[in-house]
Amino acid sequence: MFDAIAPRYDLLNRLLSLSVDRYWRRIARKRLAQLQPDPSSIQILDLCTGTGDLAFEMARLGSVVGCDFSHSMLVLGRKKERRRRARVRFVEGDVLRLPLPDSIFDAVTIAFGLRNLEDLRCGLQEVARVMKKGATLLVLEFSIPTIPVFRSLYLFYFTRILPLIGNLISRRRGPYSYLPASVREFPPPPELAQIIQECGFTEVSVESLTGGIASLYLARRTE
Repeated sequence: MFDAIAPRYDLLNRLLSLSVDRYWRRIARKRLAQLQPDPSSIQILDLCTGTGDLAFEMARLGSVVGCDFSHSMLVLGRKKERRRRARVRFVEGDVLRLPLPDSIFDAVTIAFGLRNLEDLRCGLQEVARVMKKGATLLVLEFSIPTIPVFRSLYLFYFTRILPLIGNLISRRRGPYSYLPASVREFPPPPELAQIIQECGFTEVSVESLTGGIASLYLARRTE
């Protein structure tokens, strides 16, 4: 599915979010920087990196490994890396079986990919494996707004309008219907925060973004 939509993935991200996705990534980078004593020297792993948008944002802080299991997405990411000359190295791999050694990263980031894992808890435990003790986990993920009127308007757009535009521009039926369905089935922020804590993390916090359309989770790898 992700290989199929790769050619128009970046375009649709900007269009469907009205470029708010860029703001979310900037906030994520600032939050991570605030937690690092020397951000310029950290080693960051960006999972479900896609074409590398969050990885390139995080490369302003330190060196980044971007990992994804979609070969077509990584091909596009590598083209962007050559143009930008950013400190990003792309690796093809599955979050559930990362091709990386234990305890090597100061931070792990994952944007809008956690809900796509086949086994959420297994994935979080694998993420913890490659992190140094005390390292930072940062997760950006879609959520459902709780403000009544805004929630209704958002759900109408998210479940009716977004799939139509996504299917039309991607020229693929399915992926942009999968998106709202996967978000609605995913644990809400309080429940997800509890799951993160149970999988080897402490100091879990949740920040609501853009009225609850997205949530930013921060946690520490257990010492």
